[in-house]
Amino acid sequence: QVHLVESGGDLVQPGGSLRLSCAVSRFTRDYYTIGWFRQAPGKEREGVSCISTSDGATYYADSAKGRFTISRDAAKNTVYLQMNSLSPEDTAVYYCATDRLWYCRGTFYYYDMDYWGEGTLVTVSS
Repeated sequence: QVHLVESGGDLVQPGGSLRLSCAVSRFTRDYYTIGWFRQAPGKEREGVSCISTSDGATYYADSAKGRFTISRDAAKNTVYLQMNSLSPEDTAVYYCATDRLWYCRGTFYYYDMDYWGEGTLVTVSS
């Protein structure tokens, strides 16, 4: 079993930045990729970015390209999502998740994930 805990959500003004953290209980031979999702009110949960700890491969959805950066700290078993140039459209609950034998190479979906954190709220508003 893999336990995930998100943190770092906050209220931020448009144009501002936030760094989200996802603390992972353990990476295993089967669970080595972490994805960030977000869900805005009334919308479907969407995959934003992922990273495979096996080789550092990353992927960004179009909504995140050029503004968000995903990274990992192996010593801390933590994955980060640095978010810059935030806009009100980025307001959502952000979740991290993982799936068995998942390599980060492209679009990913919430219904494939095995384990989830409880989420952290990001609100972008003036």
